[in-house]
Amino acid sequence: MDSKRDYYEVLGVARNAGKEEIKKAYRKLALQYHPDRNPNNKDAEAKFKEASEAAEVLLSEDKRSRYDQFGHPGVNGQTSGFGGFGNSGFSADGFGDLGDIFGDIFGDILGGGRRGGARRKSRARAGNDLQMNVRVKFEEAVFGCEKTVSISRQVQCETCDGTGGEKGSGPSTCDVCNGHGEVRRQQGFFTMSSTCPKCHGSGQVISNPCKKCHGEGRTRTKVNLSVKIPAGIDSGQRLKLTGEGDSGYYQGPSGDLYVLIEVEPHDFYERDGADINCVVPISFSQAALGATIEVPTLQGKVEVKIPAGTQAGKKMRLKNKGVTLIGGHGFGDQIISIHVETPTKLNPEQKELFKTLSKYENAINPMGQSFLERVRNLFQ
Repeated sequence: MDSKRDYYEVLGVARNAGKEEIKKAYRKLALQYHPDRNPNNKDAEAKFKEASEAAEVLLSEDKRSRYDQFGHPGVNGQTSGFGGFGNSGFSADGFGDLGDIFGDIFGDILGGGRRGGARRKSRARAGNDLQMNVRVKFEEAVFGCEKTVSISRQVQCETCDGTGGEKGSGPSTCDVCNGHGEVRRQQGFFTMSSTCPKCHGSGQVISNPCKKCHGEGRTRTKVNLSVKIPAGIDSGQRLKLTGEGDSGYYQGPSGDLYVLIEVEPHDFYERDGADINCVVPISFSQAALGATIEVPTLQGKVEVKIPAGTQAGKKMRLKNKGVTLIGGHGFGDQIISIHVETPTKLNPEQKELFKTLSKYENAINPMGQSFLERVRNLFQ
């Protein structure tokens, strides 16, 4: 009878578990029981070997199929010998998914934080994202506009087409890693791999660099771009211009450009989201008797009826006279705050009129009557 534990039980996963779940379970166990973290602990060493063997089988479609059908006899002699690594040693190289996991584990144990193991990488890398501020007028933000902006950025070298090498010359094999993109060293039972410091994992170096870009594949230049500002945008919002950032390294994809919007203040309007606030002055007589006045809006002048007896600070709402909602789905409103102006620089005739009016103020000012009544009640 086979004395080995069931591989699914070893990793603590269900029989229908997917690869990612198996990888996650194995990585957790391998980090827990790795010999470098448990020196001279035979029990931890045995559990590490057991988990490694289980993961090797279950991460291989062929071995897992035979194991599911025939059990341990179906894969006996087909494992790489993780269980006996104490005698012969092994490396993560050549074991596919398991090799990637080992790369993660070694990076964690050694403090390098390297993900996915040291593998040959493409020389091409994405360019950096850039950000710039654009200041627009109040009306431009409300109605939308198009702005031409100037920005300094890295662009692909025209001389070498971004390759970094002179015309007719290509990259050569790195003489440090011999084109593997990684260098290896022996540490105990393990062969440790790390990214090549000279070619940075690409396996290739520029032997005859371009004279214009000095092998970088990019040059810095100033470019003009047209930026479409959508109607309804507000301060603090960003626009993304895909591919308008720095060009990538060695023909890699370009980064993006983010445009941060700053809206200039307006002399009359104040924005509150999609609504527009403004203060409208009226005279004493207009407030008392009522009137029809013209009020400016973003779409032009409109007539607004002021009811008789309107008090200072009263707010009135003009529907759909605000800012276009982003995406064009409706409008905000314009909110009017009434300000009743106090006359100044009165001539003698006007002063006499106000003196006559003042005799009747207690009877015609409802708020004043209410205030005096409350004061009298305080001293009774």
